[in-house]
Amino acid sequence: MDDIDRFLKEDLDEKGDITTNSLFKKEKAVAKIIAKEDAIIAGLFEAKKVFERTGGRLNPYFEDGDEIKKNQVVAEVKGTARSILSGERLALNFICRMSGIASETKYLTDKCKKINSKVVVAATRKTTPGFRKYEKKAVEIAGGDPHRYGLYDAVLIKDNHLKLTDSLSNSIKIVKEKIKNKIIEIEVENEKDALEAAKTNVDYIMLDNFSPEKGEKIAQQIKSIDPNIKIEISGGITPNNIIKYALFADRISLGHLTHSIKSKDFSLEII
Repeated sequence: MDDIDRFLKEDLDEKGDITTNSLFKKEKAVAKIIAKEDAIIAGLFEAKKVFERTGGRLNPYFEDGDEIKKNQVVAEVKGTARSILSGERLALNFICRMSGIASETKYLTDKCKKINSKVVVAATRKTTPGFRKYEKKAVEIAGGDPHRYGLYDAVLIKDNHLKLTDSLSNSIKIVKEKIKNKIIEIEVENEKDALEAAKTNVDYIMLDNFSPEKGEKIAQQIKSIDPNIKIEISGGITPNNIIKYALFADRISLGHLTHSIKSKDFSLEII
């Protein structure tokens, strides 16, 4: 059983769509999925898989990542009434949620790249349990960086790690001895730790909850020690202040992309 099966079981359980099943047998139907607002669309691939499982067929008119306008028909769905109506909500949930994330990611990425063409806007692990890979995929579809998918694919030494160890430098030394071929990043909350970390040859230093002015000053100091270190900015980043960090950051990560996003509005209408 994969994600699509699990999500469908959440909606259908063992009894299925009791309303639709009581009204229809094998009647054929056609539906259109319509955008109710402008968006960067995402989730069409997943919606297609949903209808395949319920016995329907989705024909997309766009590809994930395309820009769509309000009132555009983005896909047609054919099948029995049962196959369409039983998959409707799950398919729309994918499209609405993922399109909301993709749209905001594209907006913020474009906004930042006008200031600094090399900066990357990234997601965090502040995601919906069980839906992370789709939220991260939506970020990537729109040109953002999914960042870490989990605790297993990159090293990030955070404040709570450091509270339990004897020193920042020694923590990095231990990690380098034990873990090979992985990105190593350290989160710092003050200038002293940032400059100490700059001497350890890590891949990234994350400046956490720094003001734009202080962050830029420390970023310059880090680069003067080791120009190969990438600067990530995180903590307290919003759509309103992000461009202040885009001037000097290599990567800006913000939970807003996945935990505070408003889904885009799409509807499925039987025709």
